[in-house]
Amino acid sequence: MSVRRVRDEATGGMEPINDMVKESPAPNGVDRHPTITECAQMERDGYLVVRNFFGVNQIAELLRWTTEFETAPEVAGRHWVYHEDSLTEPGRRVIQRIEYFCQFHEGFDRLIRQGGLERWSAALLGGPVVLFKDKINFKMPGGGGFKAHQDQQAGWGRYAPIFLTALVTLDAATEENGCLEIAAGRHREGLIGEEWRPLDENGLSLQPVPTAPGDVIFFDSFAPHASRPNFSDAPRRILYLTYNLASHGDSRVRYYADKHASFPPDIERDPGKTYVFRV
Repeated sequence: MSVRRVRDEATGGMEPINDMVKESPAPNGVDRHPTITECAQMERDGYLVVRNFFGVNQIAELLRWTTEFETAPEVAGRHWVYHEDSLTEPGRRVIQRIEYFCQFHEGFDRLIRQGGLERWSAALLGGPVVLFKDKINFKMPGGGGFKAHQDQQAGWGRYAPIFLTALVTLDAATEENGCLEIAAGRHREGLIGEEWRPLDENGLSLQPVPTAPGDVIFFDSFAPHASRPNFSDAPRRILYLTYNLASHGDSRVRYYADKHASFPPDIERDPGKTYVFRV
């Protein structure tokens, strides 16, 4: 990825208070721009971890909004809800993810399209961006993981040549509950697997990247990544928000129309058909 626009972080000063010197607290990531060092890390590794991007109060609000969608009725024509079979409780279905939701929630829409995530994505991609995909992965206890893949393998090349995803940690993501695993530097090789087929993990050198609530991982659509099942007793909820350069067009509506034709939300499925998730 070529980073064409870099905006450095403003330095925090020291100010005397009552004849003493007090250091200003470090800002959350959402309140600043990526540094030159962070942009270089992104270009080198294909991903960037920003600790404490969001503060405690912001994460509490995001969790509240997430619960609103989780508990809302499943209605055709609204946000898309998908379920999966539990790995630990045979016969039980658990919520897996929600997609295509931000236009139905003013708070989420503002945060996703007008806030710090959009600003950082623009800086890391090198120009103004538009939202391509919005998803909440729930990974409930007993929820499955996903096999190693590059996002670009899912036919994304027909919409834009490159994308950037912001992973927003809502619950602590650990090795036990299936945190993101990623292969550093492999994004520079372009597409290393066939479209619609998981990657062979042998030789990928995937490394787990545990994150705490409020942490954000930005990663390139060519960065190989995977995730293990959740064998803990608590959910591992994460936002995945994907952007592309505005110069490559706004393809969100077209992408979701195409996806609906092949893999619609559960509530809108034809009971006589079998639907298979590939990557």
